[in-house]
Amino acid sequence: MATADRVAATFLSSFPTHHPRPFSSVSLVTNPVLPVSLRAAVTGGPRLASRLRVHRVGAAVAQLPTTNPEVASGEKKIRWSSRAVRSFAMAELEARKMRYPTTGTEGLLMGILVEGTSGAAKLLRANGTTLLKVREEAANVLGKSEMFYFSPMHPPLTEAAQRALDWAVNEKLKSGEDGEVTANHLLLGIWSDKESAGHKILYSLGFDDEKASLLAKTVILLYYPWKRRVLHNGSFRGFSNLLFIRCRLVKRLQ
Repeated sequence: MATADRVAATFLSSFPTHHPRPFSSVSLVTNPVLPVSLRAAVTGGPRLASRLRVHRVGAAVAQLPTTNPEVASGEKKIRWSSRAVRSFAMAELEARKMRYPTTGTEGLLMGILVEGTSGAAKLLRANGTTLLKVREEAANVLGKSEMFYFSPMHPPLTEAAQRALDWAVNEKLKSGEDGEVTANHLLLGIWSDKESAGHKILYSLGFDDEKASLLAKTVILLYYPWKRRVLHNGSFRGFSNLLFIRCRLVKRLQ
């Protein structure tokens, strides 16, 4: 009996001393042994976990890259809308799907369509511009990448894509108004550079200066409501609906 006790004592002493940690929900979440259902219960379910992930992502990429010296130095603060941030993130993803080494204006355009909820995306869809068509035109304009090429995790911006972002920021600063830089500004920035791949793709799919002007007016209508009378001489009721109806009529007449 004594021999068994000594063997047991020797066996236990061969393991490092265990110091129990105080209870923490984080330790439960990261514990791989804990069932998924229990980990979900600790975190408040998938909805809460999803919200936490969204907040972390938004905080990490809330400021998109810009070469504007006033913004880069911190003298002026620019806020990007959540839709614009998601469009930028989707642009990087689309560049990787296309196996491109960089994120160009064509990627920004695809990102806007993938995000899908902004006024710019709705205008493009009303004009018949879809993600599939943009991908096909991007392959025609830029060519297809090699089959076994792997894009970087975050493909760097091309000069044209950086100019589109800077254009959106500069236009926002010129307006002198508070608010956010939106995906609408981003689309107008793509259209402003006539030599960019994004502009060529938009032009080939029927986008023109008239639609860009309508989009610019929509920006003023939605984000600066006190300027509506300047645009429409006091009659601005239902302008947003009229915009998309007009785009559909133009599409049918083409």
